[in-house]
Amino acid sequence: MGLTTTFGSGDILLFMLEFFLFIIWFWLLIAIFGDLFRDDETGGGAKALWVVFLILLPFLGILLYLIVRGKGMGTRQAAQMQAAQSAFDDRIRSATSSSAPADQIAKAKALLDSGAIDEAEFAKLKASALA
Repeated sequence: MGLTTTFGSGDILLFMLEFFLFIIWFWLLIAIFGDLFRDDETGGGAKALWVVFLILLPFLGILLYLIVRGKGMGTRQAAQMQAAQSAFDDRIRSATSSSAPADQIAKAKALLDSGAIDEAEFAKLKASALA
């Protein structure tokens, strides 16, 4: 007789539930640690206490963290996303700005060719771009 294990449909469903709960628990730990270390207002000692509490009593620690600091998690996440978006926008603006003298001269030449400016204005724009 060998050792055999049979899984009934109830055992499979229970295993799937346990696996799903483990994934959720692990995701919550990652989200909480991320929020904890991103928060500039919390001091190092408080962060260390939260980490010890989350490691020693993980289920209770997660629940207490969500109760005590859960409301601020959303605002901190939104502030971080806003800062990242504004940094991205600034980077795009600086990359697409036409601050190079050649670009300014080309735009002035296009205005001259279209008749929007005359030769004297083109010379003035060209001199200011090269200055």
